[in-house]
Amino acid sequence: MSRSPSRSVLPGFGLSLGYTLVYLSLLVLIPLAGLLVKSASLSLADIWAIATGPRALASFRVTFGASFAAACINAFFGLIVAWVLVRYDFWGKRFIDALVDLPFALPTAVAGITLATLYAETGVIGEWFAKAGVKIAYTPLGIVVALTFIGLPFVVRTLQPVLEDIEPEVEEAAASLGASRWQTFRRVLFPAIFPALLTGFTLAFSRAVGEYGSVIFIAGNMPLISEITPLLIISKLEQYDFVGATALASVMLVISFVMLLAINVLQWWASNRHRSGTAKAAPQGGAQ
Repeated sequence: MSRSPSRSVLPGFGLSLGYTLVYLSLLVLIPLAGLLVKSASLSLADIWAIATGPRALASFRVTFGASFAAACINAFFGLIVAWVLVRYDFWGKRFIDALVDLPFALPTAVAGITLATLYAETGVIGEWFAKAGVKIAYTPLGIVVALTFIGLPFVVRTLQPVLEDIEPEVEEAAASLGASRWQTFRRVLFPAIFPALLTGFTLAFSRAVGEYGSVIFIAGNMPLISEITPLLIISKLEQYDFVGATALASVMLVISFVMLLAINVLQWWASNRHRSGTAKAAPQGGAQ
């Protein structure tokens, strides 16, 4: 009995592929190509001179340092939030679950103004830190707060389906074999969720690197101290320094691409390592 050929919902691979390429070209490839073509008018020495200026280096340090710190914070606390939402039932769970998506829906400028008001020295939260000698708003610490706010949903929404696929019986089986809570997490749960956690970290980091709206209101925007690279690019465009803006954008694009490539390679390695470990464990379990 011959099988009927499988039918795809979208008609025609050629038509679907053509639509995909045109869509990606209009939105991604052509804008990026324009940036690279514009930067090609500069020599490497020119790009190097612009990118290694004191103000540019300080902005790179603030942008990538704050983005990395915010992504690390989100990886830790996002895991806890996802775990609580998946493993426990409590009153108001749906409300908290919906609250996670608020940074997606809230305009970034509104988020920046709100955070600056709350974390200023006279704000509801900032005054308590000010009494302890910690100033948040209008410092690099304020940038980390803003980037943490906008990056949290990426980690939580990436981890939630993975945690839902891990049955609670797995933890009970580990506990029945004498494993402590830390051993269960480190040797049973963490290898399974690590690829998803790394994906959430990557998404949060990528979003933070390009963030602009929520940062400018809380950063203070002081050159060499709390100025992010996107703001420096905007400043150069306002001064009609298109060459400088293009050079900075190109350097940022290259650094972001290299970092994302490295993280994706690490994610691929972690996924393969987890699969190979599961494949080895299956025959052993079957032999018993």
